[in-house]
Amino acid sequence: MSDNIGKLPPLNALRAFAVAGRHLNLSSAAKDLFVTPSALSHQIRSLEEHLGQKLFNRSRSGLTLTRAGQALLPAMAGAFEQMTAAISELTDKPRPNVLTVSMLSTFAMRWFIPRLFRFKEQHPDIEVRISTSITLVDFDREDVDCAIRSGQGSWMGMHAIRLFAERFTPVCSPALTSAGMPLASPQDLARHTLLHAKLRPDDWRIWLKAARLEALSPAHEQTFETRNFVIAAAIRGLGVAMMDPVLVDEELKDGRLIQPFPQTLATESAYYYVWPDKQDEKPAVAIFRQWLVAEANEMQHELSTPSPALSLSGASR
Repeated sequence: MSDNIGKLPPLNALRAFAVAGRHLNLSSAAKDLFVTPSALSHQIRSLEEHLGQKLFNRSRSGLTLTRAGQALLPAMAGAFEQMTAAISELTDKPRPNVLTVSMLSTFAMRWFIPRLFRFKEQHPDIEVRISTSITLVDFDREDVDCAIRSGQGSWMGMHAIRLFAERFTPVCSPALTSAGMPLASPQDLARHTLLHAKLRPDDWRIWLKAARLEALSPAHEQTFETRNFVIAAAIRGLGVAMMDPVLVDEELKDGRLIQPFPQTLATESAYYYVWPDKQDEKPAVAIFRQWLVAEANEMQHELSTPSPALSLSGASR
């Protein structure tokens, strides 16, 4: 690289000259550069002092280029156009080692992010960006490579790989059962507050139907916007939550939550890795998919001896 680059005037002053030379009007040029006309005039005078030559003739009607300005302007305008084009070429190209995955916020916070460090250890050159949404991804309109969704695994125009089944079981704070209201059997739920997530309105109904307690009438019910809020409320002893144990695994292990009944309900719904069938899979996305499937398989392998399972007994989502 030539040492002459250090002899150039300040870049801001050169840009001020190029824009002012295009407009030949200080006010218009200042608006383009988001500066005041006074600041722009100061930059131009600074450039003229640096060059030792006058670049503009100033009059009430505006600016006109001097001979020196006429000679300099095409070179400066061309240089800035080349810089803009070069930077655009770099930034506009898709980054092959960046992928964006869409998922529900509760799943992201409580299952995915706690495991993400292992992917980063294995693939430090791949950046995973998380996009949270409660709606299905429009891959044609959104800058998303893949998604993790719960459901039956059948989405039009999509490939889907099953990761693991959703399960339901009541969970609560241990303080709740030691406050004179035990949970010795599911029938005892009638004396408690049942916590609901607005986005999951049927979870309790499905579990109670499987437990043959459709007619159970709880003492109180409270609804929160998301399952994250429901979990926080359950930890604080505000009631009993219906939850997939894998989403509260840490709280169950450290005792902030307990599972009062051994039975869990294996639902017909599962978590799936989803991507559009017409999309070419980027190498980074293929690596991520392989890791995600392996992580889900490992989790299921590490699960302790399965607890007694409730039958769906005709219940459906």
